[in-house]
Amino acid sequence: QVQLVESGGGLVQAGGSLRLSCAASQRTLSSYVVGWFRQAPGKEREFVAAVSLSGSTKWTADSVKGRFTISKDNAKNMVYLQMNSLKADDTAVYYCAAARSWSPRGAEYDYWGQGTQVTVSS
Repeated sequence: QVQLVESGGGLVQAGGSLRLSCAASQRTLSSYVVGWFRQAPGKEREFVAAVSLSGSTKWTADSVKGRFTISKDNAKNMVYLQMNSLKADDTAVYYCAAARSWSPRGAEYDYWGQGTQVTVSS
């Protein structure tokens, strides 16, 4: 069992930055691929980024490439999502999730956090 807790969401103006954090308890994140997903009101859940077990390989959705960066600190059991140049379209609840192997599909992830709201004002 992996318990994930997101933090760092909030209200920011367009063009601003936020850093989301995902903390894990009970199991080490070095055993999992960790992904960030988001869901805006009335829209389906969307893959944002993911990082491999070691943290050396990263996958990023085209919609955020060049603006969002995922990173992993296995020593601290943390995963981060640095979000720069935020747009109104980035407004959503952001979730971190853990899986045994890489996939952009949320259904392949076994453990989920409760989510953190990100609101970008235009």
